[in-house]
Amino acid sequence: MKVKNLIITTTAVSLISFLTSCTEREINFDKVHLELVNREIIPTDEKEANTLALNAKEGGGMAVIKNINFDMGTIALELKGENNPGKSFIGIAFNIQNDSTYEAVYFRPFNFRSDRPASREHSIQYISPPHHTWQSLRTKHEGEYEAAYLNPPSPDEWFGIRMKIDSSSVSVYDKSGTELLNINRLEKQASNKIALWTGNNSKGVFKNMRILK
Repeated sequence: MKVKNLIITTTAVSLISFLTSCTEREINFDKVHLELVNREIIPTDEKEANTLALNAKEGGGMAVIKNINFDMGTIALELKGENNPGKSFIGIAFNIQNDSTYEAVYFRPFNFRSDRPASREHSIQYISPPHHTWQSLRTKHEGEYEAAYLNPPSPDEWFGIRMKIDSSSVSVYDKSGTELLNINRLEKQASNKIALWTGNNSKGVFKNMRILK
């Protein structure tokens, strides 16, 4: 009985130590906390507080979150794109060195429920420009850096994800904890900046962003 109680106590202490060692921070989307790159904040009909909408422009763009030092950990948030083929790319950029050198994971909502199986397999994408664009990765590593969204939501609806980043890999999960993508990173960590990201001619809406480290 004493041994059993000792095991239970040790397990409980270990769990408490793990939880207290992790810190969760909610990200404030006030404009003063953001550095906009080729994007502008636009009004949104969403009534929930701390929601941010970015407009569509030619080329990719982002809202870099100031005063956040993120290298490894988990990012959780909700995103909403639209069912607009070729014009809805929305995600998170990280390890941002400058406007054109970073890593990102993004979603193509218009492919979530496509009638074409090949298109569904292109629902989630990892990139590392300028050397590893989606075109080059699909050509040289087909199927390795993109994946389908299992049990996909409607392309016009909110969807929640968690993205776990460590020194060598990135894993993406849906809100139920199902793994959607797992890849080996193509760049070494060189920056602690992260951003909300939208692709060429794409707008997007974001809310409820949290960082767990």
